[in-house]
Amino acid sequence: MSVYSTLSTIAAEWRSARDEARTRRIVGSLPIEIQKDIGWPDSNEGRQFTRNSTRSDYR
Repeated sequence: MSVYSTLSTIAAEWRSARDEARTRRIVGSLPIEIQKDIGWPDSNEGRQFTRNSTRSDYR
């Protein structure tokens, strides 16, 4: 791996984490009734998926 690809990967992960935090902040600021209507917080949040899972993007 080159230095550029390593930095690119780190930047992409940082951007993704920042976007997720912003979404949580925005949705968390909505009234409770609206959060319930859209299913926030999701009951699957934080669930650990195995390597063979179809949703391997969750950690």
